[in-house]
Amino acid sequence: MSTFASVRKAAWDTETTGPNPLEDRIVTAAFIVRGGGREDRVFSWLINPGIPIPPEATAVHGIDDAKVQAEGQDPKTALDEIATNLARAIEWGMPVVAFNQSFDWSILHYDLVRNGLPTVEERVGLRPLPLLDPHVIDRQCVQRLRGKGMRKLKPTAERYGVQLEDWHTAEADALAALLITEAQFERYPQLNDMGPAQLFAAQRAWRAEQQAGLQEWFRTKATPEQGGDPNKVIDGSWPLIPAQREAGEPS
Repeated sequence: MSTFASVRKAAWDTETTGPNPLEDRIVTAAFIVRGGGREDRVFSWLINPGIPIPPEATAVHGIDDAKVQAEGQDPKTALDEIATNLARAIEWGMPVVAFNQSFDWSILHYDLVRNGLPTVEERVGLRPLPLLDPHVIDRQCVQRLRGKGMRKLKPTAERYGVQLEDWHTAEADALAALLITEAQFERYPQLNDMGPAQLFAAQRAWRAEQQAGLQEWFRTKATPEQGGDPNKVIDGSWPLIPAQREAGEPS
């Protein structure tokens, strides 16, 4: 019987001009294919987003305007290649992993639309997608966690025994997400009992519930210094954040 760790699967990640998936642009992206008794494959892109990269974003991923202007691909070409890889993996039924998938899925969606390209959904049709989000799964399976920032990628990886040396590159973050998900399927056997359609529906429901709880906390318990606001709205959509709503939290 095959395990999740042994099946052929994909993981992906983006580094961007900022935290808003509706308005910001992709600067780097990585797509990793792993498992199934075959060699790993890694695809990566450096993209000239066509807008200035803020210093705050450069401080995270190390990519500045000079680098993308000298070495970056045309966004239309690169984005089409990213979407093609994702669509192909989905059509082959491969699990597709991303940490905080709604951020990466949404920023790619709106970047594709902006460049006049078909979205991934348009390429594969309406169907339950074999997407996995270790961030959503972790929040569902480990509901109480002490410490600020412990849901971010690096501390989450550490809790699942995943160690990497190079963080905040798209390649490293995609690999970390994939290894976290492998650990989750080993630690929580109930995940193995759910097929792709059931997992897709479950993650949608879990994300909506999680974000509703976070919204309630901001509205009723958070101090002004913590961002408390009685009218706070946090969108719970997954994997696509609708354009008419707030952007939600970054990865």
